[in-house]
Amino acid sequence: MAPSNIAQPSTQALHADDPLNLVTDVAPPIHLSTTFRYPNAPDELLPSEDPVAEFNGKNYVYSREFAPNATRFEAVLSSLLKGHAVSYATGLAALHAALTLLNPRRISVGEGYHGSHEVIAVISRLSGLQKLNISCPAESLEAGDVILLETPVNPYGTAFSIEEYALKAHARGAYLIVDSTFAPPGLQDPFLWGADIVMHSGSKYLGGHSDLLCGVLAVKREDWHKQLLEDRLALGNVMGNIESWLGTRSLRTLEVRVQRSSQSSAKLISWLHSALNTSSRAPDTEEGIVQSVLKKIYHASLQDEPWLHRQMPNGFGPVFSIVLQNEDFARALPSKLSFFQHATSLGGVESLIEWRALSDSRVDRKLLRISVGLENWEDLKEDLFQAFTAILEGQ
Repeated sequence: MAPSNIAQPSTQALHADDPLNLVTDVAPPIHLSTTFRYPNAPDELLPSEDPVAEFNGKNYVYSREFAPNATRFEAVLSSLLKGHAVSYATGLAALHAALTLLNPRRISVGEGYHGSHEVIAVISRLSGLQKLNISCPAESLEAGDVILLETPVNPYGTAFSIEEYALKAHARGAYLIVDSTFAPPGLQDPFLWGADIVMHSGSKYLGGHSDLLCGVLAVKREDWHKQLLEDRLALGNVMGNIESWLGTRSLRTLEVRVQRSSQSSAKLISWLHSALNTSSRAPDTEEGIVQSVLKKIYHASLQDEPWLHRQMPNGFGPVFSIVLQNEDFARALPSKLSFFQHATSLGGVESLIEWRALSDSRVDRKLLRISVGLENWEDLKEDLFQAFTAILEGQ
């Protein structure tokens, strides 16, 4: 029985792919084959004219076209993202696919993730694509151009108004791509505010366990969906079979993982923000210790803008950044922590902290990016506080 159209996201995550189930297994099996047998009946052997149009969800031929685990993964994603989802080997492969589809002459983009700028540089080398600042006037854009809006933005976790940039793009006949990696389904629906394409690095929250690479695009237009599938078939940047299976497994728990991480992040940020802004500066108090180490916090929850609560009604995401008082503190703090692991990436069940300068030379060398996982938030608080204390004792 097909899932109801009114099913809530947590139910969709578990049942949107039910019609694609080929076996009696409750949990989807891992399909490793790259090639599939043609029908035995000669009358059913028909030369293919259009593999994309002819695919019915079950007539698999070759995994560069379609594969069982990836098809189920995309079915669940389509229901959660409220558009036609297409999966890719990585998030940057997804961005490359979006720019290949739209082939803009100009792209307006913020600082954001450094990898996105590397993809733009490759496209620019091939096509002469011109890169504009995200704050450029609307008059700088023309029909067919692109605004690439990352919100919340990496590494800060601060947010931009999707509606504002959609209006700016559409007024000139341009398109808006929203990279919503930091706000997965349940926290933000970019289509609701005017996005033309929604992009995710699925390696983060969609995967959620730090064990797979993938990227995702979602579109509303049927012709765009078909073209994306045809381009993917030609270029071959598909997800692997194991990764697709892991992705489907992970989507089952997406809502509860993201809600728990967001709630814990909000509590940690509230504690740090309160300690940082209290008038007490006695060095032996909790507030004094925090103030001696911490200089600034970045996160969407600290923005006082009315549109933000409409755009992100269920929370502001589990990633935030802190700026410490000096570079030596930032370099040393990760080594003083027990529960936060010093590693790049984000969105997994383990809490991570990264001295961001190790991955992105453009950022403040005093900045640390924090991705809150599923540990008890009070344990994370105590871990941070003891690390702050150890930093001061080691001066």
